[in-house]
Amino acid sequence: MTDPNAIQPSELDQLPDRDPEETAEWQASLDAVAKAAGPHRAAYLMRRTLERAEGNGIALPKLLETDYVNTIPTAAEPGVPGDEEMERRITAWNRWNAAAMVTRGSKHGVGGHIATFASAAWLYETGFNHFFKGKEADGSGDQLYIQGHASPGIYARAFLDGRLTEAHLDNFRQEAGGGGLPSYPHPRRLPWLWEFPTVSMGLGPLSAIYQARFNRYLTARGIKDVSSSHVWAFLGDGEMDEPESTAALALASREGLDNLTFVINCNLQRLDGPVRANFKIVQELEAQFRGAGWNVVKSLWGSAWDELFQLDTTGALVRRLREVPDAQVQTYQTRDAAYIRQDFFGADPALVEMAELLSDDKIIECFHLSRGGHEARKVYAAYKAALDHKGAPTVILAQTVKGFTLGEGFASKNANHQMKKLTVDEFKQMRDLLELPIKDSDFVDGVVPYGHPGADSPEVRYLQERRAALGGPAPARRTHALAPLPAPAEKAFASFDKGSGTQNVATTMAFVRLIKDLVRDKETGKRWVPIVPDEARTFGMESLFPSLGIYSPKGQTYEPVDRDQLMYYKEAKNGQILNEGITEAGSMADFIAASTAYATHGEAMIPFYIFYSMFGWQRTADQMWQLGDQLGRGFLVGATAGRTTLTGEGLQHADGHSPVIAATNPAALTYDPAFAYEVATIVKDGLRRMYGEAAPGEDPNVFYYLTVYNEPLPQPAKPQGLGIDEGIVKGLYRFNTAESAGLSPMANAPRIQLLGSGTAIHWTLAAQKLLAEEWGVAADVWSATSWTELRRDALEADAALLRGEERVPYVRQALHGAEGPVLAVSDYMRQVPDQIAQWVEQDWSSLGADGFGLSDTREAARRHFGVDAESIVVAALAQLARRGEVKATAVKEAREKYGL
Repeated sequence: MTDPNAIQPSELDQLPDRDPEETAEWQASLDAVAKAAGPHRAAYLMRRTLERAEGNGIALPKLLETDYVNTIPTAAEPGVPGDEEMERRITAWNRWNAAAMVTRGSKHGVGGHIATFASAAWLYETGFNHFFKGKEADGSGDQLYIQGHASPGIYARAFLDGRLTEAHLDNFRQEAGGGGLPSYPHPRRLPWLWEFPTVSMGLGPLSAIYQARFNRYLTARGIKDVSSSHVWAFLGDGEMDEPESTAALALASREGLDNLTFVINCNLQRLDGPVRANFKIVQELEAQFRGAGWNVVKSLWGSAWDELFQLDTTGALVRRLREVPDAQVQTYQTRDAAYIRQDFFGADPALVEMAELLSDDKIIECFHLSRGGHEARKVYAAYKAALDHKGAPTVILAQTVKGFTLGEGFASKNANHQMKKLTVDEFKQMRDLLELPIKDSDFVDGVVPYGHPGADSPEVRYLQERRAALGGPAPARRTHALAPLPAPAEKAFASFDKGSGTQNVATTMAFVRLIKDLVRDKETGKRWVPIVPDEARTFGMESLFPSLGIYSPKGQTYEPVDRDQLMYYKEAKNGQILNEGITEAGSMADFIAASTAYATHGEAMIPFYIFYSMFGWQRTADQMWQLGDQLGRGFLVGATAGRTTLTGEGLQHADGHSPVIAATNPAALTYDPAFAYEVATIVKDGLRRMYGEAAPGEDPNVFYYLTVYNEPLPQPAKPQGLGIDEGIVKGLYRFNTAESAGLSPMANAPRIQLLGSGTAIHWTLAAQKLLAEEWGVAADVWSATSWTELRRDALEADAALLRGEERVPYVRQALHGAEGPVLAVSDYMRQVPDQIAQWVEQDWSSLGADGFGLSDTREAARRHFGVDAESIVVAALAQLARRGEVKATAVKEAREKYGL
């Protein structure tokens, strides 16, 4: 039996010891220190030794945590250039107006957040005055991911700068009448100011990492040199609990993204209470980021603490700071000096002795007010250290007080995130604390006034001069007057019009073939950004590897195992493909960065992101909403689509609902093409609308979602006739009639209209033949390329009617005069085609794959869901029987004949 107290083997036992006697001496020295001076001294020596080893480049595991003190000692802090007193006054005005805006808005019941910006004001102000480059700077300026709940402070600064008026501030969160301000950073709502939507927590950090990475990609590929651009992401410590917040930390360090800085506002509070009540969030985050390879800078304590650290000759203060949990630190913020003396200093005799040297005022100053995130000097030192550090991204952990300067009713209170206003008396206390020249008489009828020193005041001139020196206003989104991209050669699209003959081709492969032709285009080929989450071979994209290359900042430092093959795995520093590994979230973040490069960098890029359709909208719909908010453009491609085309894959792979989710996104144009020529036509029109000449009234700030299938089937030629392309784009056109299909129905035969989308049209065509040959029914087949676009057009027509305008929905126009009832068939749940039912004049019925998927053959799955050709025949006969156009017994006969 193993002795649990015995010393267990370690990895060091696997390493040869060239001098065991020397090793024993080192170990004995450590034991002696621990015995003579105590374990704290031994631990101190070990930490300092490890830090020295790291500094000398000796290969040792890194320390994951440092002491709960500032990374940059006071003596090493650089001086802050500029006028610190002027910046203090500017910050005071911004604090006041942010709180006033939310308080005034609360009278209308629209809400708002005060406490977040109050804690982070200096984090932003220091950056705006000294670091954040505007659009006129080199490259494209910096990219700022603003913490969403801090938006009132950004609006307040834009008001001081003259970019917003009092009327704007008074319409905070009141946009319906025009001229209002959105609650959070929403580019779609305020496109001249906001670049990046961040308030769906966790998406900001993830997007910031991939934006920094995409900046490197643009530079490496020679599209635009943006090497001087820096990405700043402002985050909350509570926000870091979101899995997306930390999902890509390793990518950022692996690729050495020193053009990226996270600034985490560690006010120790989330929405309902402490972030880590019984633990320390700063230490946890430090370990997490250090472990991922980031440079970590902690700015925890303000200058008032310098005296305390100088008195700490035994290390007792540092030890006590390390052991006190965050919730207790928050409690200190609200208690008097006597409580702090007893609870904090009373825990150690050395601290009791130290406290005797401190006045009550000093204790209150340190524990209530003095935090590293509230002092310009501390913040400036941290930001400069971040920019000076090379080879890795930096995270700044800045400790603050949530609700700072808002008074005792706000500071560090658990409920302050939900507190929307200050009283008049609280505002007057805040005014006195901030030393603002606002008179009591300015409070008219109890309404708090906005404050402004004047357009020509020293404060405003200073603010504008600093921004001019840094390249213009920030944050700011620039809508570049880009020339439309030239349309690719028609040959790339027309090659699909003739069909595939006897060759079976899946629409997934058709899309890949189209892209292969488009990326060869001399004018626009380099602007395509293929994005794939480690499924390129599944989608038949491996042929793109050697021709386009997979982007890697290191290039290819190895000889690939398949180097002797034609389609070998090729990585390159200027590679065009972004192959992200198994991360749909990371791939979507890539897509967002690429799809908005036209605004961020003035470079139109054409991303397409191809993925298992089941793992797109279902997993990352929140990012797709973010994409719509950010006005992104490009092609999302849901491959291996549908509920029955994935043979054997089963429940969690069988997509029967992605078009339903996609339909909820107003910026998404959702298509379910059946044939290769439809894919080509839709992509061609998408390029025109998003990157070429949009028609009057068309919004180019949309993105396309195409579902494509992995089922190899014959691809027919494009039908001849007027309006085919229009029908494909608008969502519906007649593919054939019973007569044009050569089925020769009898005169006066019962007739039905069969609408199919995606792969379902092939079962519909088979049903058309069965109906004619076995039941004497004539069926016309329609291809419904987009149920969602048909519905949106119909909704717009309804809205037009309410305005007194005569307009007929396209779906009604297309089906006008079509004889018989309508039966719609989809490989998705019936809810997808049922979107248009109310605008179809004919009798309506539908078939779809409702329920969970299952593992089996395609034929068995389709029979299970009742969408195969025979099931369509029975459903069609049932519709006709209800109308008295076929005998009721025909339905029973068909069920028995087909074994249903």
